[in-house]
Amino acid sequence: MSEIIARRQFDPLYIWLDIAFLIVFAGLLLWRKKYMTVLVGICMGIVYFAVDYGLFHLVFHARSIQGGDMFPVLLWMSMSYGFTNFAWIWLWISKDKYLLEWSLFILAWWLCCPMLAATFGNGTPIVIQRTTGAYHGWMAAILFVGYGAAIVWNFAQKDKALHVPLLWILAIGILVQFGWEAGLLLGGIRSAGFENFSDKLLTLITNSLLETNLGMPYIYLIFIAYSAKFTERLQKRPTRLTFTARIAENNAERVRSQEAGEYLA
Repeated sequence: MSEIIARRQFDPLYIWLDIAFLIVFAGLLLWRKKYMTVLVGICMGIVYFAVDYGLFHLVFHARSIQGGDMFPVLLWMSMSYGFTNFAWIWLWISKDKYLLEWSLFILAWWLCCPMLAATFGNGTPIVIQRTTGAYHGWMAAILFVGYGAAIVWNFAQKDKALHVPLLWILAIGILVQFGWEAGLLLGGIRSAGFENFSDKLLTLITNSLLETNLGMPYIYLIFIAYSAKFTERLQKRPTRLTFTARIAENNAERVRSQEAGEYLA
């Protein structure tokens, strides 16, 4: 497989606009009492930074940058997509009754922010990119182990109510990353400077299938284990459930139904 290069080019205004969005997004989540969602987003932002700066940059030397400083730019990038992606994923898995509103809010920003920065920014463009040959195999292994374990779990469960919803978590993992990648691509940030559309499309498809999706079985496991005992407001559930009982409960919930997300109360 040929080397895949994930590249971004953007005006510095893009960073400040996105930071403002993150503050507003976090504020809205707190207003709606989505305390655990905020914590998950912050934790995953830190994890992303540790991986991106610690592994991709310091260990694999896959990162390069022009027009900016690596540390602060990667810190912002990691907190941006780490917080936004995984807060959104948590809302998806919990089947929040306002999932449509949250989704439109995030997707609209991913589409509009690059255009706003391109129109109103006038700074020196920042170009940051990473190659993937050194670590995509490791990412593929993590993805296969996670989904493989979920598949074995489903084989072992006679009751379908106890099955891990593979199509649901697969769709979340792919669509969340695809929405983000598509917004960057349409906004002229992702793969800027690439002449061949096929190169841009290869980055879009590969990242959508692999990068966020590899963590979905694990984040689903964390969600089930946490929400079986505690609420979204960081309180103990009135009635604590076993791991399998919480899977069954979550499978029975529907987005926008009165029952969905009752554990949040």
